[in-house]
Amino acid sequence: MTSGIQTAAYVFASILFILSLGGLSSIASSKRGVLYGILGMMVAIAATVFGGNVEGHIYIILAMVTASFIGIVLARRVKMESMPQLVAILHSFVGLSAVLVGIGSYLNIGVEELTATEKTIHLIEIFIGVFIGAITFTGSIVAWGKLEGKISSKSLLFKGRHLLNIFLVIVCIILGVFFVRSESDFGLNYLVAMTLIAGLIGYFLVMAIGGADMPVVVSMLNSYSGWAASSAGFMLGNDLLIITGALVGSSGAILSIIMCKAMNRSFVSVILGGFGTVPSSSETSVIEGEITSLNHEEVSELLKDAKTIVVVPGYGMAVAKAQFPIYDMVQELQKSGKTVRFAIHPVAGRLPGHMNVLLAEANVPYDIVMEMDEINDDMSSTDVVMVIGANDIVNPGAEDDPNSPIYGMPVIKAWKAEQVIIMKRSMSAGYAGVENPLFYKSNTQMLYGDAKESVDKLLGFLKSN
Repeated sequence: MTSGIQTAAYVFASILFILSLGGLSSIASSKRGVLYGILGMMVAIAATVFGGNVEGHIYIILAMVTASFIGIVLARRVKMESMPQLVAILHSFVGLSAVLVGIGSYLNIGVEELTATEKTIHLIEIFIGVFIGAITFTGSIVAWGKLEGKISSKSLLFKGRHLLNIFLVIVCIILGVFFVRSESDFGLNYLVAMTLIAGLIGYFLVMAIGGADMPVVVSMLNSYSGWAASSAGFMLGNDLLIITGALVGSSGAILSIIMCKAMNRSFVSVILGGFGTVPSSSETSVIEGEITSLNHEEVSELLKDAKTIVVVPGYGMAVAKAQFPIYDMVQELQKSGKTVRFAIHPVAGRLPGHMNVLLAEANVPYDIVMEMDEINDDMSSTDVVMVIGANDIVNPGAEDDPNSPIYGMPVIKAWKAEQVIIMKRSMSAGYAGVENPLFYKSNTQMLYGDAKESVDKLLGFLKSN
């Protein structure tokens, strides 16, 4: 393949990636966006593998086929509720690849043929790429551990942690100076030492972030992985990788900013790892009221009497795979002339857009899926709100309890409805580990059990008359 054809292919792939991002901005066009991304990646890989100065095609193709087979097998085994963990671990792969590319680029004998200025620039590229990659790698591993339950979702806080992070960054910069100015093979020691310290920084940054804010962490790490890929592009001299990484990095940063704004958090605090932490006050608010529950037949009667119903899905819905029977129930209610809508919180689940993907999987119409800001004003005129497997996103403590770890986070104001039905397996706290005062309110009733089984029973009672 000539350089001209390769350049044209890169431009075409870049356009497809931009169209992919545009398509992913809307639920209705998301499938088209994914297809654009797949096609763009296929073009990019073909143009790179069959471009000039590339040898060993048999080994490259063999490695690609093997890796693709492994990826397909693993992806097919991953359940929808585990998608956040998959995304987090994939981000770690991008970070690790940036580290390996950086070290490999430094060891490349062709580096010695560069002029003094070119070599300095190249070494700086290597340093930055490895630094970002190492932070992305360990940070993503910690995020995966928290999402998978291997690591506590609570924030790791200790006095002086910000000073420690600043100190570690300064040490990395000093090592970077020695690395760039090194004239011998000893430079590899500086690079490896910086890599280990940068990995430690990534660990501390993500460990300091609480479980309620993990969706923002995932989008932040998505941005980090993009910049790591872009850095690898500079090291390899690959224009497409630079562009693609920049697209991913900037879109991830924009998504993080949007998520932070939706949660009333500071974007700077996300980067510094001081996010989702428990307030310094040791006081705990006393929750008044008592918990009451209903059976499935009683809840079905409430639904039959209601005219307006709002369904608030959460991570529990994903675990139970209840989105399919829920939509069946919604259709049954709509046949009776009832207005039924879904309310989606920006961080419902553990991944941005997690609930939207699940509902789209069940073919729920987009026009009845409402964002938090669109539906909160209607809560006071809603007859019944059904909270299915959600907890923190409907916690009134976020508004009225300064001692709550999620205080200040906008939530769906389910408690303003005439009646609230909470579907949960038990009274365990949500992912943030915070008790929910909503469960104790006089207009709230609990419906215990597996979400899918409960919805199936409700659907049976609704169809009985």
